[in-house]
Amino acid sequence: MQTQVADESVSETARPESHPLRGVLVSAFRRVMRLYFRNIERVGVPPGRDTRGRVIVSNHTNALIDPVLVLTDAACEISPVAKSTLWSIPGLRWLLDRAGAVPIVRRKDTPDKDASQNNAIFEKIAQHLAGGGNILIFPEGTSHNEPQLAPLRTGAARMLLAAEDKRGIAPTFQAAALEFDARSDFRSRCLVLWGPVRRFADLTGDAEERIRDATALMKQDLGDLLVKGATHEERLRVARVAELLANDGSERTLEAWNGIGRQVELANRTLGSVEPDLIARVADHVDRYYAELERLGLVDEQVATGERGDVTDDEPRWKRIALAPLAASGFVLYALPYFIPRWVARGKDEDAVSTIKLGAALLVYPIWMGGLVAGSLVLLPPPLSFAAAAVAIASPFAALRWLDAYYLRGKSATSDDLARLARLRIAARTAIDEARNRLPC
Repeated sequence: MQTQVADESVSETARPESHPLRGVLVSAFRRVMRLYFRNIERVGVPPGRDTRGRVIVSNHTNALIDPVLVLTDAACEISPVAKSTLWSIPGLRWLLDRAGAVPIVRRKDTPDKDASQNNAIFEKIAQHLAGGGNILIFPEGTSHNEPQLAPLRTGAARMLLAAEDKRGIAPTFQAAALEFDARSDFRSRCLVLWGPVRRFADLTGDAEERIRDATALMKQDLGDLLVKGATHEERLRVARVAELLANDGSERTLEAWNGIGRQVELANRTLGSVEPDLIARVADHVDRYYAELERLGLVDEQVATGERGDVTDDEPRWKRIALAPLAASGFVLYALPYFIPRWVARGKDEDAVSTIKLGAALLVYPIWMGGLVAGSLVLLPPPLSFAAAAVAIASPFAALRWLDAYYLRGKSATSDDLARLARLRIAARTAIDEARNRLPC
């Protein structure tokens, strides 16, 4: 998705009106997200059902997964702003139109486009906002895999100004930040963080000053919600320090990790310029500890709790055992379609992997399941045919339970291994605590 509005013009098909099927699609994709992600956590208050005239701004690191997560987490109708080239993808145009998406023609897609026609996009979106509609926009301008926010474009703020000039619903804006623990992995976790609601009318000054201030406030709100780093290595290290501290606390959730991670990031910036040797010592101890964890196939939570069993797996073991025959059928029947999306996404840009996997799965799985059900009904006599069809439908969901348990399983490690890990962890925590004690009060 792209949102560089200042250099774009509206497509003639831009119609942000609500489609009768929109509610059905949002409900369906909400269930799809619950299948794709093992856990979706929320922090903050999302827009309610009666929200009107709001511009939602979000970070953009996971291609089409990002807008789907935001749209399905909010209770109100939101029209996403998207690059017009998405409408050329077979099947996607139908979904975008029924989701109320707004197509934008970018200058880099059509270099000969007259820039003076940009007013048309503001007019349509301004009318939509002033009339009570809501917009989702990604002000970074493109999906990326950088460890920090890209510079924000001013398009979202200009939309707010144009909507205010219509003297309809007073426009507001709100940040929605997205965090992933392993964004390209099926059955990983994600966190949706909602920032405070801002009123555009509260910003003073002339038009350009208000646009500049609104854009800066959007960047600040998103930055306050996200864990960032100057490089991928630094961002990973910040996340690992946050995990160490979170696992020593009482709440081991992405929300707790995110909150601690932002504190760690601030501490890293505060100390990095005055005591670089101290930061380097923390980095060395943390890297050595996590290298040993990776070698042994363990995670920090197992060392922190002293348990070698499954990590954060709350499902009773008897239930998984009862589902074992059905899960085994699911693994056998759906082995091929499980790997097809992975093959399709292999070698693609990291920020697009999840989108490609999900798109391929939404195409492959229904076709495969339909074929299994049809084959059962045609080739087998009743009532065996009905039983086989039921297994074809239910078995992949049982297999998912076992797949989650496999990812969370405890690995075997000797007592010496665990003792060495405990020593490395204590050394890492000691270095972290020393750095924390050097922070100004």
